Amino acid sequence: MENKCWYAARVNHGQEVGIKSRLSEMGVEHFIPTEKRRNYRGKMVDHPLINCMVFIYATKADACSLRTDWRLPVNYLFDYVKHTMLSVPDKQMDDFRRVLEASIQEGGLVDRPLSLGEMVRITRGPLKGVEGHVLELQGKLYVVVGLMDVVYARAKV
Repeated sequence: MENKCWYAARVNHGQEVGIKSRLSEMGVEHFIPTEKRRNYRGKMVDHPLINCMVFIYATKADACSLRTDWRLPVNYLFDYVKHTMLSVPDKQMDDFRRVLEASIQEGGLVDRPLSLGEMVRITRGPLKGVEGHVLELQGKLYVVVGLMDVVYARAKV
């Protein structure tokens, strides 16, 4: 039996929320980080924090089926070293989600690590068990967790 893992996929700009709805309707576990923002009409709507990116938790066969059989408009990222679809380890995805959800206002996404320090594991509080790098910014300490060296989340500790 094939194990499930997190697959990173690209989607067309502006399709993130629609794909999130389709995946939810299909019962497929996924992660598309969003935040509530007001649209041009003043209505609160989900807005993606990572443009054109979705993460899907599935077996490789099921992930491929979403694209071929269900015609979901996703393009999986490819790992050219392993010659397979790029997957994100469960621990790395869990740490990233927890840091991102802990405090979008205080930390949220950053486009690059500003100054990486020692690798740490948080031992207390809501981020207990998260592993990341220490970052000091304007006198405050943050933990920074990255995904695929492309996108990073930070939370104040």
